Amino acid sequence: MAFLNNKMKSILGNSVFSRINFIICGTQKGGTTALDTYLRTHPDICMANKKEVHYFDKDKYFKGQSPNYKKYHKYFSPSNETQIIGEATPIYMYWNEAIARIHRYNPEIKLIIVLRNPIDRAFSHWNMERDKGREKRSFFQAIIDEESKLNSSDRTQDKTFSYLDRGYYSSQIKNIYKYFQDNQLLVLRNDLLRIQPDEVLMRISKYLNISPFQPINHKEVNSRPYPVSMGEKELSFLKSFYKKELDSLEKLLEWDLASWKK
Repeated sequence: MAFLNNKMKSILGNSVFSRINFIICGTQKGGTTALDTYLRTHPDICMANKKEVHYFDKDKYFKGQSPNYKKYHKYFSPSNETQIIGEATPIYMYWNEAIARIHRYNPEIKLIIVLRNPIDRAFSHWNMERDKGREKRSFFQAIIDEESKLNSSDRTQDKTFSYLDRGYYSSQIKNIYKYFQDNQLLVLRNDLLRIQPDEVLMRISKYLNISPFQPINHKEVNSRPYPVSMGEKELSFLKSFYKKELDSLEKLLEWDLASWKK
């Protein structure tokens, strides 16, 4: 099925397209880089010129009544063979205004999210910020500080130090369902993407209504050993912190998350 129909086309450089058809919108440190890499191998798909365009989470683009989507479209270079166009910016799932903005942009868009055990996700997130030099605290101190902030009256979203908050998947998914139908969201598991990527890609090809992917070689993208391991103190804290969230997520998605609760 071709998504670029004649009634909806607009010109950008030497290519023609109307709206982006799908977005990998979450979650950070959940395997979105690997998934983005895999999707770029499909001849029918045009991915953005870079991973993480960060358009819908930037307030500066939405100050007026009519956003200038040309600033968004400049990141895409579809060819005449392109059937579907997408990008991957995992903060969209988490950032409050992003999903509503995406809906206003294209109410027929399809969304993909990859969920990872929020405990592992939080530790990976902290390691990333530490490696970038933006985090000086220990992991335990960082999550204790964030818990206090989340329980305060002036709770706000933070794009950097949101190790715990980003793991509240159920509320983020419910927010997506305020704007999109069930058939516009594909929820994947990070652990399955890692061990059975071909199976996951088959699901994606059916969801996006494109030809099947060729068998791929498993890639460990952005995967490296941590210089320190998570301690029992941090693990115990996080198990307690996410207990209710994981119970809620099991009911919402009808998943068995026993392996995430160990």
